Amino acid sequence: MNRCLLLILALATGLAACSTTGPGASAPPDLVGTTWELVAIQSMDDAQGTTVIAAPERFTVSFAANGQASFRLDCNRGRATWKATPAADGTTGTLQFGPVATTRAMCPPPHLDQRVARDLAFVRGYLFKDGRLFLSLMADGGVYEWRPAQ
Repeated sequence: MNRCLLLILALATGLAACSTTGPGASAPPDLVGTTWELVAIQSMDDAQGTTVIAAPERFTVSFAANGQASFRLDCNRGRATWKATPAADGTTGTLQFGPVATTRAMCPPPHLDQRVARDLAFVRGYLFKDGRLFLSLMADGGVYEWRPAQ
């Protein structure tokens, strides 16, 4: 067997073995009804490093119960469908957005609105940690760090 297949099998076996939380465990976090502000974009490329968002309130995502997500992308707005599947541990899971429809106003530099809108299509997973939401992009494309909206 090749190494990739062994890794996939190990992950699948581990997830299947962790199918429940223990008695008395607190309820896992949920995305439904939450709004988050983008604080940083972490690249997996050391040359790019981390982009810190100067005004996190200008980049938000809200998760509605009807499967719709709404975004503030600097001076633009956006909408997409979303679907999440929590893992057994309750703090991680898969997450995907449908095609993101955005307005097309010209925001002032550095034009992060276009980058964020483009990258949302590549989100594949989430992690709740230390009160923050981390969205990971496919193929080690990076991690978006969000805090609860103020």
